[in-house]
Amino acid sequence: MKKKLKIGLFGFGVVGQGLYHVLNETHGVKAEIARICVKNREKKRSLPAGIFTYEAADILNDPAIDVVVELIDDAKAAFQIVKSALEKGKHVVTANKKMLAENLSEIYELQQTHNRSVLYEGSVCGSIPILRNLEEYYDNDLITSIEGIFNGSTNYILTKVFEERKSYGDALKGAQELGFAESDPSLDVKGFDPKFKLTIAIAHTFGVFVKPEEIINIGIDKISAVDLKYARENNLTIKLVARAYKLDGKIVGWVAPQFIPADHMLANVRNEYNAVLVQGAFAEKQVFIGKGAGSYPTGSAVLSDISALTFDYRYEYKKFTQGDALPFSSDVLVDVVISFTHKDSILPADFESFKGGYQGHGLQYMTGSVSLVKLKELSQRNDVSVILAPELNLSSIQKVEEKELLSA
Repeated sequence: MKKKLKIGLFGFGVVGQGLYHVLNETHGVKAEIARICVKNREKKRSLPAGIFTYEAADILNDPAIDVVVELIDDAKAAFQIVKSALEKGKHVVTANKKMLAENLSEIYELQQTHNRSVLYEGSVCGSIPILRNLEEYYDNDLITSIEGIFNGSTNYILTKVFEERKSYGDALKGAQELGFAESDPSLDVKGFDPKFKLTIAIAHTFGVFVKPEEIINIGIDKISAVDLKYARENNLTIKLVARAYKLDGKIVGWVAPQFIPADHMLANVRNEYNAVLVQGAFAEKQVFIGKGAGSYPTGSAVLSDISALTFDYRYEYKKFTQGDALPFSSDVLVDVVISFTHKDSILPADFESFKGGYQGHGLQYMTGSVSLVKLKELSQRNDVSVILAPELNLSSIQKVEEKELLSA
C-alpha cells in the first residue's frame, strides 16, 4: 500500500461531508480525497468544482486512485460501484448497511477473488468500533449473544418522546432536521436499518451469512401514547432492540421494541447514542456505547477504515473460516405485551402460552408467549401494538449455552 492513499469518494451527503471534514482536521491519516463523484449537477457545493465529477468511470478507471469510498444511498448502485472497484484492483470503504446486508456473502467472495479489502466499520452503530473488536478481540471467544440499540434515529425519537413528552411526529421531525433520520424515515422507524446492521454483525459474531429477509423486524411506528403511559407507570422505558444469540445449536435473531426496566443499562442510552452488548464465555458481558447517527460519528468510523488500509488491514472473517457456522432460525418463543383497540383483534388462542389480559385507558392488553413468526403477523394488524416484555430470560439461556460450549 502507498504511504499516502488517494481516495475516490462516491457521494457527498451528510456522511461524505463529515468524512471530508474529519480527514482534513486530522494529521495522522495519510490519505487525500482526489475526486468526488456526485449525481446532482445543480446542487451548490462547498468545495471547488474541479474536485467533483458526475461520471463513475472517472474514479473507477483512474489508476492513481487506491481506495474507493462509497457513501451513496442507492443500495443497488452502491453494490455495482463496490464490485467494479474490486475488479479494478481498488480497496473499498463503505458505510452502506443495506447494500452490505443484501450482498455480504458475494462481497466476501469478491474480496478473496481479487485480493482486496472491503472495510465497513461505519455501517454498524456509527462511531462504535464493534466490527473490528469482533474480528480481533473476540476472535477466539465463544460468543453467545450480541444485542443492543443499533439505530440512533429511533433512539433519539424515543428519548424525546419519553423525557420531553414530545409527540412522535415532533420527535421524528427533530431527528430529520438534525440529519439523524431520512426524509423517508421508514427504514429507521420500521426496524429495517437495525436489521441490516444486525445482519452484518451476525457474520462477524457467529460466522453466518444471513439474508436480511430471514430476520424478523418490528418497528416503533405503532407505539401508542397508552404504551408510553404503561411504561411510565411500571418504571419502564421502550427501546428498539436488535438481538442475536445461540440457542439449541442455531442462531436466533430479531429486531423489535422492548420494555426495558429503568435500572437496565440500555435504559440510560439516550438520544442518537447506540449501545452494543456482547456476551462471551470467557470475556463475559461487555458494553460499547457511542454515537450511532450523524455526520461526524459515521465519518470518523469511515476515516478509521481508511487509516486501517494504510496498514494493509482486512477483515479475516475468523468466525466464518473456523467452520463452526450454525443455521439461522426464527423458530423461538418470546414474551410479549400486546395492546389493541377492537375487542376481537387479539385472542388468547393467538398465544402459545397466554398469561393474562386486562382493559385500561381505552385499550385491551394481553400478555403471554408467542412464536416470533406469529409476533410478526400480529404486528402487521392495523390496530395492534406489540412490544416485547421486560424479561426474556436470555441470561439463563446464555448460561446454558456457555456450559455446553465449554464442555464440548
